[in-house]
Amino acid sequence: MSIFHKIKVQFLNQELSFQAARSSGPGGQNVNKVNSKIILRFNIPDSQLLDESEKDLLMKKWAHKLDNAGDLIIQSQEKRSQVQNKTIAIRKFYEMLNAAFQKRKLRKATRPGKGAIEKRLKAKKIQADKKKYRRKDW
Repeated sequence: MSIFHKIKVQFLNQELSFQAARSSGPGGQNVNKVNSKIILRFNIPDSQLLDESEKDLLMKKWAHKLDNAGDLIIQSQEKRSQVQNKTIAIRKFYEMLNAAFQKRKLRKATRPGKGAIEKRLKAKKIQADKKKYRRKDW
């Protein structure tokens, strides 16, 4: 099964762990009473659904986002509801996963066309003439 198929069908949901905490987001008094913030954790080294090459790629690309145990931590506290925040955190996770596995398009080196070269040289000539006519010895 390809990684993009795993992402599309949200195959990795069974390896995600969630924790609720008090949110600092919107909600008024609700914020002080209800644990609406969701913390999503995904442990890359312990994943049974990813193969070794996929794990290595994620460990490299997400090195600055991982803790010492290899956990990716995503927090969501945008909404007042724990369920909505959980949905947002899962969506963020799969968007990050999709972005990590996208191949970057290679840049092809190109040269400027004849018209662009002529235009540049013409502009340089005009600028040079302008400065030439400003001199006192002209």
